[in-house]
Amino acid sequence: MSEHVDLAVVGAGISGLAAAWEGLRRGARVVVLDAGDRPGGKVRTSPLAGVDLDEAADAFLARVPDAVDLCAELGLDTELVSPASGTAYVWWDGALRRLPAEQLLGVPVDLDAVAESGLLSPAGVERARQDLTLGDDRPGGDESVGALIRRRLGDEVHERLVAPLVGSIYAGDCDRLSLEVSAAQLAAARDRDPDDPSLVRAAAALRAAAVDTGRPVFLAPRGGVGRVIAALADALGDDLRTGCEVTAVTPSGAGFAIEPAGVVADAVVLAAPAFATGPILSPLAPEAGTFLAGIDTASVALVALAVPRDGIDCDMDGSGFLVPDGAGLTITACSWVTSKWAHLGVDPSLALLRASVGRDGDDRAVTLPDDALVTAVLDDLATTMGVKAPPAEVRLTRWPRSFPQPRPGHLAAVASAEAAVARVSPRLAVTGAWARGVGIPACIRGARAAAAQVLGP
Repeated sequence: MSEHVDLAVVGAGISGLAAAWEGLRRGARVVVLDAGDRPGGKVRTSPLAGVDLDEAADAFLARVPDAVDLCAELGLDTELVSPASGTAYVWWDGALRRLPAEQLLGVPVDLDAVAESGLLSPAGVERARQDLTLGDDRPGGDESVGALIRRRLGDEVHERLVAPLVGSIYAGDCDRLSLEVSAAQLAAARDRDPDDPSLVRAAAALRAAAVDTGRPVFLAPRGGVGRVIAALADALGDDLRTGCEVTAVTPSGAGFAIEPAGVVADAVVLAAPAFATGPILSPLAPEAGTFLAGIDTASVALVALAVPRDGIDCDMDGSGFLVPDGAGLTITACSWVTSKWAHLGVDPSLALLRASVGRDGDDRAVTLPDDALVTAVLDDLATTMGVKAPPAEVRLTRWPRSFPQPRPGHLAAVASAEAAVARVSPRLAVTGAWARGVGIPACIRGARAAAAQVLGP
């Protein structure tokens, strides 16, 4: 006999769990089905060197309310902490160079400060200054991040400032990433003043408004972002079911049959990765299914290391550093964990580091053998920050096909796909990091909206 529920959620990542939580808050009987062996998707926290250390996202934006609000609802708001340092560096021309604090997603607000940083050549600085007097060249729609930055500020600002920062968030190639999705703040800056096309002046105004709020930029629960997953899983109890792969969702009466789980649901939210949701969706909404299945992805790996502090020739006076594409290194970034998060520095003799590998077009994160990957990371850390002591502990986490790559025009394509799904039934919706951004708040916001939509008023 089939089990009947009000809401079935396919996928137990942060999106699926947030959708289920919204259902619970509305009094629905909810079941969550996931093919994996644990909830959380690409959010996971595990021990390393005596502390709970995230294996992927280690924080969420605090100025976007969705994650903060969810933590409050789960009783985690008193556990939230902010990074101890907001300073970051960029590896360029054989040295770690401080990323100017006066910037918005890499767009410099103080051009004199960026000149002093050594990140740009004198010609690159002068090219950036042209933004202040260039005419209006806005295309009136979505474009790539690279198209905007190269046009307004030049190639050097793009390649040495913006692309390392935005690209690290998406593990992407900024010349191919949608501005509206991957750098919404820069899209807002571009369109802020219809009478003034200067990106520098607009970025300065938006940054000043954000700083004036006095709120931290990032927050995370003490104990790692996995605490959010654990709290959501506890709320669901036995209605969270892992090891349950869904292969089909078919209309059944006024609802849907979830196969092979033997569940019939009045409403369904598909919250699995796009490449998994696409084949499930295709029999119902072929164009939407094809779009989801065709979304490009990038693979990454994170190598976490506990290294004797006296074996590192670097002050680590910041949150870490970024590595531009083309710098000749395997790593794309390194987080100085025990500098970034003061509460994780429980052993002053050890420094915890998290090095990232992999970006769109570079699959070494999944193709290199474990030993070769760790060796390459250690070589890069020796080059960039003088790591000369062998690590006391190493943890390698691979995340294949983990970062959706939104191309220009992505939001319009998402809206079209969502409309096609809604035509099948108002009780069916799709959501996930592929839709409107990979950040945790964006995933939560989209998922809760999807659950509210299918459950109705």
